[in-house]
Amino acid sequence: MKLRLSGVVSALFVLWLAMARADAPRRAFELVAESTQFWDVMDRDAKLTLVASGFGFTEGPVWDDRGFLYVSDETLNKIFRVYPDGKKEELIAMGDPDGNTLQGHRLIDCASVLRAMIEVTADGKYKILADHYVGKKFNSPNDVVVGPDGALYFTDPTLDLVAGEKQEIPFQGVYRLSDNGEVRLLTKDLTQPNGLAFSPDGKRFYVDDSAQRNIRLYDVGVDGNLENGRLFGEEPGGKGDGVPDGMKVDTRGNLYVTGPKGIWVWDAQGRHLGTIIVPEQPANLAWGDQDYATLYITATTSVYRLRTKAKGYVPYLEGITTK
Repeated sequence: MKLRLSGVVSALFVLWLAMARADAPRRAFELVAESTQFWDVMDRDAKLTLVASGFGFTEGPVWDDRGFLYVSDETLNKIFRVYPDGKKEELIAMGDPDGNTLQGHRLIDCASVLRAMIEVTADGKYKILADHYVGKKFNSPNDVVVGPDGALYFTDPTLDLVAGEKQEIPFQGVYRLSDNGEVRLLTKDLTQPNGLAFSPDGKRFYVDDSAQRNIRLYDVGVDGNLENGRLFGEEPGGKGDGVPDGMKVDTRGNLYVTGPKGIWVWDAQGRHLGTIIVPEQPANLAWGDQDYATLYITATTSVYRLRTKAKGYVPYLEGITTK
């Protein structure tokens, strides 16, 4: 999440922020267990690897089975293909791309400046899938996941609402976007909804609230309706430590949620198993590599890679067995 300024002031601020992030002291990588169950998913000797750096602010990682990672850069205003050897290829330049997912090989992006859900095509162009709800512009779509029904589920906070533009929808919602373009509001009971994920059986839906620093859990009803919303977990921290943002799930139902100082790992019962301390503050993460057992982590100016003992649940893949 970033501040929104305008004109020359904005350009100078972005330059200063990028330099400050690059020069900021970095933490030491560490695996901090809160439960012995943490070692069921993490190897005690696991090593964090730097894949690529030199970005402005990385977000929205998603692994393509052709062997690369899509990465949004919210400061450089571009989406890149990033390869495991560190090679970068620019796919598209556009205002503030954010969370991404795939449908087959269709890249879906939350486009904050466009205030829209878009499809990015292989030739570096885009088409708008949806940008309104009941005739009013979205706030700033932030993150997206494919549901068990094949529809797109996304969050729409005001975290990246363009400076000077009016908020038209008087709440921050979670929505379902069907293949025919229908947008349906699922809940508006969060302050700033951000990362989201389904359980592997499709019966539970998680969404975190960056403002409240917590994770909420819903039961998934008929037609993707969300029911019985309740608190799942909290990720408190100090100023500058980071807040709940991107999240992913493994095939056992454990959650991996960015938060203060790194990635918090939770079991399906809401127990905090441990924290992956990352040198730079992470905003999001994705399962990748051929076996989907590697976490690719977008952390401020860099992309990191961490092998795990878990296997990722990857809802946008059809017909793949990750167990």
